[in-house]
Amino acid sequence: MIIGLTGGMGCGKTAAAMIIEEAGFERIDADAEVKGDLLRRPRVARAIREQLGQEMLDPAGNVDRSALAKRVFADDTALHWLESLIHPLLYAGWRERLRRDPGRDRVFEVPLLFEQGLENWFDFIVCVGTTSAAQLVRLDKRGIPPALATPRISKQLPLAQKIELADYVLSNDGTPDFLRAQVAHLLQVL
Repeated sequence: MIIGLTGGMGCGKTAAAMIIEEAGFERIDADAEVKGDLLRRPRVARAIREQLGQEMLDPAGNVDRSALAKRVFADDTALHWLESLIHPLLYAGWRERLRRDPGRDRVFEVPLLFEQGLENWFDFIVCVGTTSAAQLVRLDKRGIPPALATPRISKQLPLAQKIELADYVLSNDGTPDFLRAQVAHLLQVL
């Protein structure tokens, strides 16, 4: 079974994905793969420097993620260019993983699942939702103050639309145990 897990920033996708992983699923985190692998590739860093400028790299020549985020979330053209660079590389890695072990249960944590038209990759799509206030508090705790979080959130499909489009919805407005119980019930249903 392949689950696509989505939701807005700070809604609890990672918490839900980790619980699903505990149930034996392989967890694939799109954001972590971008940050931990793709942005570290020399050819990606070179392309970013050529397109967006030297200030996108730190003194060692690595992508400065903070500078890059500041730039692309303030410039739709730059954001679309970056996505056109990164997403094909990300999806190629996923295809290879699926080809190597097609029968394995997996959960893909994908913030932009609907925005990128990835619905057909998954057997089921689950959206993790929360209130806007809780979302902003969680992001602030992660070092993204509301002044930065709000424009980033606005670049994504509204959470209400993601909830409408998903096959299943998890509410992350309660305790971690409440989320865990919902995930357990969902996995029984699936």
